[in-house]
Amino acid sequence: MYPLNDSALQVTDFLLQIKAIKLQPNDPFTWASGIKSPIYCDNRKILSFPKIRTFIRQELTKALSNNFGKPDVIAGVATGGIALGALVAQELGVPLVYVRPSSKGHGLENKIEGSIESGQSVLVIEDLVSTGKSSLNAVQALRAAGCTVKGMIAVFTYNLKEASDNFKESKCQLVTLTDYDILIQKAADTHYISKSDIKSLKEWKNNPEGWKA
Repeated sequence: MYPLNDSALQVTDFLLQIKAIKLQPNDPFTWASGIKSPIYCDNRKILSFPKIRTFIRQELTKALSNNFGKPDVIAGVATGGIALGALVAQELGVPLVYVRPSSKGHGLENKIEGSIESGQSVLVIEDLVSTGKSSLNAVQALRAAGCTVKGMIAVFTYNLKEASDNFKESKCQLVTLTDYDILIQKAADTHYISKSDIKSLKEWKNNPEGWKA
């Protein structure tokens, strides 16, 4: 995770600006898991804004260089990480693959799409990390293919304890451009949300399953 700095704040500001992140403590969203959430994040919107897309590409590449060094291959996690992974792979001049949630049910029945070989080093790109389960499913698939996973970079994480525990157990380093705590601070500093909403957002992070709007 990045420390609180100008880059992380700028990423957060951009995500709020294009409404990639929506905050609705009084009208919560329902995740696929059934969890009620005061926040919804759709980082695929980044792709529709060239200036912001360029900035995110540069920050992902910088984070990769500072934390992991250049890999042999970039792997995007389907679906949100594919386009972002392609941008980073193009910047670095390395191959791109992407990892499906499950093996394709026809043809070659691939889970990893693209050309990859056992022994290659891979850096995984993700748009968003919630509990980390789907993201780490991609890591496991790459390891099963004989690759060395250097780590994962994502645009945003909810900073949930479950995700932290899952990445620790999987021995996979996660680096993000910004996160939930930075988002809350930015939203509070800019009066994007009220003080009562800030309290509710903090309560949700501490206990997502037991949180009440």
